[in-house]
Amino acid sequence: MMNGWWSGSTDQLAVCSGSAPVELAAVLPATGRFVVAHLDGTRMTDADHALYEFSDALLFPGYFGWNWDALSDCLRDLNWLPADGYLIVVENAPQLLSSSVEDQHTLFRILYQAVRHWASPLGQPEGKGSPFKVLLLCDRDEEAALLRQEIVYAVHKMR
Repeated sequence: MMNGWWSGSTDQLAVCSGSAPVELAAVLPATGRFVVAHLDGTRMTDADHALYEFSDALLFPGYFGWNWDALSDCLRDLNWLPADGYLIVVENAPQLLSSSVEDQHTLFRILYQAVRHWASPLGQPEGKGSPFKVLLLCDRDEEAALLRQEIVYAVHKMR
C-alpha cells in the first residue's frame, strides 16, 4: 500500500520512499497506453542536465529550446508521444537540482503546472483530462525531509 500522501492528493505530485510498495492502481490507469519516464536526480544536479534528461526521457522534438519555458511547453504538449496518461518517476529526488534552490522551485512549479494542465478537460481530446503524475522517490529516511523542504512546500502553496 502506498503512503497516504499520494492517495490523498488530487494533483498527482507525490513524494514516496523508494522502498515503499506502490499500489499499481494508484499510478496507472486501468486501460490504455501510458508513457513512463524514468529519471535520476543524481544525473540532474543542475539545470542543463535536468533539461537534457527530461528531453531524452520524453523524446522532445528537435525544436526544444533548452530552457525552462521550453520544458514547460513540451510537458504540456507531448503530441509527439500520444498516450492515455503520463508518469514521471524521479529516483534520488533529494539530489534533483541540488545546485540551485531557485531552479528547484522553477522545476517543481513547471511539473505542478503540467499536472494541472493535463487534469483539466479544457483543450484535451474528447473534452476530458488525462493522468499526468509525478512520483518523487527518495530513501525512507529522506522522505520526511523532502516533504518538509521548501521546494515541495512551494508547489503546494501554488494551489
